[in-house]
Amino acid sequence: MGISDWGRRIRAFTWTRWLQIGACAVVLGVAVPYFRQSSQPVAAPKGAVNPAAADGSPAAAAATAVGPSAATHAGAEAATTVTTGAATGTSVGGTATAGTAAAGKATAGKATAGTSAVGTAAPQSTQDVIVARNDTLDRLFRKLKLSLTDLANLRGTPGIKAHLDSLRPGESLHFVYQDTQLNGFERRLNDDETLKVVRDSDGLKAQVLQNPLEGRTRTVRGVIDSSLFEAVTGAGAHDQTAVNLADIFGWDIDFVLDIQPGDSFVVTYRELYQNGVYAKDGPVLAAAFVNQGRRYAAVRYVDPDGSAHYYTPDGKSMRKAFLRAPVDFTRVSSRFNSARMHPILNLIRAHKGVDYAAPVGTPVRAAGDGRIAYAGPMGGYGNVVEIEHTRSIMTVYGHLSRFAKGTRVGAHVTQGSVIAYVGMSGLATGPHLHYEYRVNGVFKNPQTVPLPDAAPIDPRWRDDFVTRSAPLLASLEPPPGPALVAR
Repeated sequence: MGISDWGRRIRAFTWTRWLQIGACAVVLGVAVPYFRQSSQPVAAPKGAVNPAAADGSPAAAAATAVGPSAATHAGAEAATTVTTGAATGTSVGGTATAGTAAAGKATAGKATAGTSAVGTAAPQSTQDVIVARNDTLDRLFRKLKLSLTDLANLRGTPGIKAHLDSLRPGESLHFVYQDTQLNGFERRLNDDETLKVVRDSDGLKAQVLQNPLEGRTRTVRGVIDSSLFEAVTGAGAHDQTAVNLADIFGWDIDFVLDIQPGDSFVVTYRELYQNGVYAKDGPVLAAAFVNQGRRYAAVRYVDPDGSAHYYTPDGKSMRKAFLRAPVDFTRVSSRFNSARMHPILNLIRAHKGVDYAAPVGTPVRAAGDGRIAYAGPMGGYGNVVEIEHTRSIMTVYGHLSRFAKGTRVGAHVTQGSVIAYVGMSGLATGPHLHYEYRVNGVFKNPQTVPLPDAAPIDPRWRDDFVTRSAPLLASLEPPPGPALVAR
């Protein structure tokens, strides 16, 4: 073989090698970045354990992540490359510790879970509760799901137990609580006192706060156009004063049937304020009422024993021994009549009482002091109560729906106490009270029979009564007119 042939072979070999080397370079240029990306640790499924990474070695973690084929290259790169997973962990001497990062993440996860599990305390709640019939604090605590231990501790506070019992239907109680724990409680005991309970670091503390009312005397006058209530409020007073007037003169005037347009009144009363703000109308001190041309006057007197009553200017009691009507009625559905056609029997039969129409359940009150002689069913009368007041006077209440607690034969009752409730038992076409007034067994018209007076002013206190009532009665007189000046 000549020299020229060897030269050609050498040149061909050289070019072949260079082509091979160039191809390898191209392949390495693509493969190396691929393997570098593949060396990143792959996150294990949540909850899985990676034994290969237990020693914190990046090479071991990479081997576990991408398999044996990548382990060698990952090991070679570990000294210079910080993997993405290790970046969130701790780097020591330039080498990332994947295990530390995983532990850091686990610790952070536990802290977050712990905070979420504890949460925040339940918010404090406040609630005003209106007391219903037969409610007790024990029942209300159970209804609100409050701790009965708190109630027991509260009852054990000296001098407080009496203020927690005998709840009044319709009164409002204020509760402050958190979950089952009582934090505060308020109850208005009367116009001047409030029970306040608060919780401090030592437990529940209770005290009775004084909040006295300031009274101001006021006199108003009015003329009735359609009703007493409209006339009183039109004069600048309030409904309570209208109610008080009806109570004071109710033995002499029937405010449902006897009031006429043009009737007039004048009343001196107390207005009550608390912290300078109007609270309510107080008691009537003196009043005069003109009904169908006849004038009635009354003055309030508090005797040395502390009892308050209304008297005429000459000391006779405004209170009669009997109520004229023992129920708050809407109308008189049937009057006393000796020859009335019975609506059910369709017979002429004397109606020996007065029928007061009222809704079922309206309270029926004892017309006067006495003793219950009978309580039970009685033929066409339905459910009946008979009260014996004196040896000569008896009142009868018929067509009742039910009897009040304590209404039984032999029980003593006082004027105005509730004895039963309106119904339509027996021969009745609608709900009403049938009321009779008998004197020595003879039926009298309850609307017109003269009623005996209650006891007059005690003679021992008559001089004091005259002295103290004089300025009040003077306030009822018309104001002096403009003075006439003689020229």
